[in-house]
Amino acid sequence: MPLPFIADVIWKGVPGIPSVWTLLKGVLAVAVLGLLKWYFMGTSNASERKMHGKVVIMTGGTSGIGAATALDLAQRGAQLVLLVHQSPKDIFLIDFIDDLRERSGNNLIYAEQVDLSSLFSIRQFATRWIDNVPARRLDMIVLCASTLTPPGKPRVLTDEGLEETWMVNYLANFHLLSILSPAIRAQPPDRDVRIIFTTCSSYIGSPAIEDGSDAMKKKEWTPSKAYARSKLALVIFGHAFQKHLDSYKRPDGAPTNARVIFADPGYSRTPGMRRWLTRGSLWGLAIYLILWQNVWFFLKSSEGGAQSLLYAAMEAALGRGPGGKLVKECREMKFSRKDVTDEKIAKKLWEGSEKLVERVEREEAVRRALQKKEKDELEKSEKQSSDTKPSGGGGESKTSKSRRQRKAK
Repeated sequence: MPLPFIADVIWKGVPGIPSVWTLLKGVLAVAVLGLLKWYFMGTSNASERKMHGKVVIMTGGTSGIGAATALDLAQRGAQLVLLVHQSPKDIFLIDFIDDLRERSGNNLIYAEQVDLSSLFSIRQFATRWIDNVPARRLDMIVLCASTLTPPGKPRVLTDEGLEETWMVNYLANFHLLSILSPAIRAQPPDRDVRIIFTTCSSYIGSPAIEDGSDAMKKKEWTPSKAYARSKLALVIFGHAFQKHLDSYKRPDGAPTNARVIFADPGYSRTPGMRRWLTRGSLWGLAIYLILWQNVWFFLKSSEGGAQSLLYAAMEAALGRGPGGKLVKECREMKFSRKDVTDEKIAKKLWEGSEKLVERVEREEAVRRALQKKEKDELEKSEKQSSDTKPSGGGGESKTSKSRRQRKAK
């Protein structure tokens, strides 16, 4: 209260002021902490690009860095097509889309249900997209979706029998872009088309990529190796996909206008990072909450992590010259491994991945056909039993009764 303070000043005088040296130490400590926090926040994107009317396909756009990127692109007028795991009728997804439209002032935001752990689901969406004649407009593909297995947790397989990290982080992107390739190459020559891969520095410590026809063997598998290997495979494939685009000879004779760009957002406070730090356990979550101030201090926010992706999407210089550039902290960087551009490794990975996709899709097609056959036979038998079964009390069957009613009419 002010009155006791004023009375204390009147009767006891002004309290003692700390020495100048004490004040300087306090100011210096605050300044150092402020500079460190500013450093860990990362660089902000200063590039601008008109996004009105541009169509952007995006994975991983409902949480973390992807959600922050989606919001910024939407605020700039881009038409977003979010590939999501949830059903379009899911309450969370409906609320998320409505909130994103309201915050951005942009109603051109849509969601398509695509399960990135299913090759069949990816093919359904991509095939529908490229079946349009003429080709649908496509200015950008932003690949933000990623998953990981927390340390100490067991290996997880998808419903199609593939290791989850390998499938979602790498093979889903390989499958999606392989099918969408004709739609990318069909874009007019005056259009700046960008395919943005989200990567991270974990690829540096990955074991060598030998063959994409199979994920890491079970006895060699660890969560960290699986995640790093999926990111290395994604970088190698990205460079190979750029060469695939460059090799296409356009009917109009114009040069390739599609470019692959890699964006490293750095370490950020995302759901994936939280899952990794907590080891997917309640005890880990409790420790995480206790040490929250440290996490806040040393890690970027999701918005901070999104800056490199936004730079990759908007910087004019990245729309000229060769593709395959790496962006980190809103500037171009060099890759830390030379094998990411090795053509022999890329060819082996591409061919192995195609064999894996072909095998799994063939097996899944047979399984779906058998399930459909069993379902049809079950429905047929149920229909036959219902047609021949007499009604209660010795009455006539439903078929006989309906026939008699038609004759009476």
